[in-house]
Amino acid sequence: MTMQHVTSLTGLVGLAALAMFGLGCSGGGPDVGLVRGTVTLDGKAYPDAQVVFTPAHGRPSTGITDSNGSYVLVYLRDVKGATPGKHTVRITTVQRSTSDRGEDPPFHESIPERYNVKSTLSADVEPGENVIDFALTSEQAASDN
Repeated sequence: MTMQHVTSLTGLVGLAALAMFGLGCSGGGPDVGLVRGTVTLDGKAYPDAQVVFTPAHGRPSTGITDSNGSYVLVYLRDVKGATPGKHTVRITTVQRSTSDRGEDPPFHESIPERYNVKSTLSADVEPGENVIDFALTSEQAASDN
């Protein structure tokens, strides 16, 4: 075999490996289930809430509620959803600035701790489409005493 044949063969093997690598990485993206729902507090739609689904292992997914309390989770910038499985859910209020000088009054979280820093919320995400609503209450539950 001449040196020219060896160089051509090496080039072809390299090209084939590159093509296989490209095909393997261009799959359908991460395995996620679409998750949407609503958040209410004391029966009323809750806008500007951050909803975070955190699996035992892996990347969390996040969504922000609109004026109707509706959210859609985002896994990656262009990928909506969350990984299938059990998730701990935390819901907090998004603090929006109302002043162009940065002189906003002190922030008060309206959502009780049992839904965020001491969350008791969880959800199971299935492959496909999931509708998961959260009906929160501001009153302290009897078990929280």
